[in-house]
Amino acid sequence: MIALINGNIMTMAGHVYNRGSIIVKDQKIDALSLDSSSPVEAQVIDVSGKYVLPGFIDAHTHAGIYEEIYAIEGDDTNEASDPITPHLRAIDAVNMEDLAFNDALRSGVTTVMTGPGSANVIGGLSLVMKTCAKTADQAVIKNPVGLKVAFGENPKRVYGDQKKAPMTRMATAALLRETLTAAQNYAAKIKHGEKNPDKLPDRDLKMEAMLPVIGGEIPLLIHAHRADDIITGLRIADEFNLKVSIQHGTEAYKIPEELVSRDIPAVVGPSLCSRAKVELKDLSLKTPGILSQAGIKVAIITDHPVVPVQYLSLMASLAVKEGMDEQEALKAITINPAEILGVADRVGSLEAGKDADIIVLSGHPLDWRTKVELVLVNGKIVYADEAHRGDPSRGRF
Repeated sequence: MIALINGNIMTMAGHVYNRGSIIVKDQKIDALSLDSSSPVEAQVIDVSGKYVLPGFIDAHTHAGIYEEIYAIEGDDTNEASDPITPHLRAIDAVNMEDLAFNDALRSGVTTVMTGPGSANVIGGLSLVMKTCAKTADQAVIKNPVGLKVAFGENPKRVYGDQKKAPMTRMATAALLRETLTAAQNYAAKIKHGEKNPDKLPDRDLKMEAMLPVIGGEIPLLIHAHRADDIITGLRIADEFNLKVSIQHGTEAYKIPEELVSRDIPAVVGPSLCSRAKVELKDLSLKTPGILSQAGIKVAIITDHPVVPVQYLSLMASLAVKEGMDEQEALKAITINPAEILGVADRVGSLEAGKDADIIVLSGHPLDWRTKVELVLVNGKIVYADEAHRGDPSRGRF
């Protein structure tokens, strides 16, 4: 049992305790209060003058899959041999030895969504995971969390170079529609086969991976930068009655009403990068704020390793600098991504019963000078700066 006492607790659940305490028990948050007393059996850590928040969440990365210090040896991001690969599972590529996970923990990022890249029209199944575990299976919070699909330049460039479809945006949309239709037909055959087993179709792993999408169990994670590509994704989602979230959304600020009318969230970023492609020509750090002000639920992301995961809170700070409300920016790296990813019952805010993923900061979380001092994942201290190592009786360990 651990008691963090006297901290400035920003719960991200609507409450702020200026000198509050958190009791951690059995991997969960047991209680929060304004009372600095603690159970006698608890390890007491006095965090007076510090900020205490839920662990940050990066809702779009390639952590563990695109290892930044390697070339082909550690890059498993894109299976650029077939534009339709819904059956690929990100968990089969995650390497917990990737330096990204250590960088994430030291910067207070305790949860990430990681998944395939955007070379393919349909890239595969992404997952949500903790950034501290021995194996990827132990790290999983939700798997799968969504199916990656990509519009715009990437698929047409990759397969155009191979002289095969998709070489145009039209072909990208057509291939996605063909696969969704095939999945609907596959589902119908399975339903028919339940009454007549002789009519059951042969097992098809690609189609099996599509069933949770057409059944509304998981969303399409729509990679799209340009406004017209976002609209194409929404058009197809409307046609097939699909759940979706917009990933990147560089030009989403041009069409906020389209997202608002459908109640679709935007996972925005990376914003601190160059205009490496034509579709990034209108890249702006103002986008998260504009979308948030329009009433869209926004998560701010790094797209690690495009922007290293340890700079997630800096991305939120820069969004505030460019007009985003401060509280909304904090929500965009805590509770909003948790809700968008469907894991808010476990992470994203400090509430009794949730996972004890807690960070202690030297200052305000959006101040670039602030340092991460303590990180707990599942109630276990997994990172401490030098000032907090040593004598447990003095709040150190």
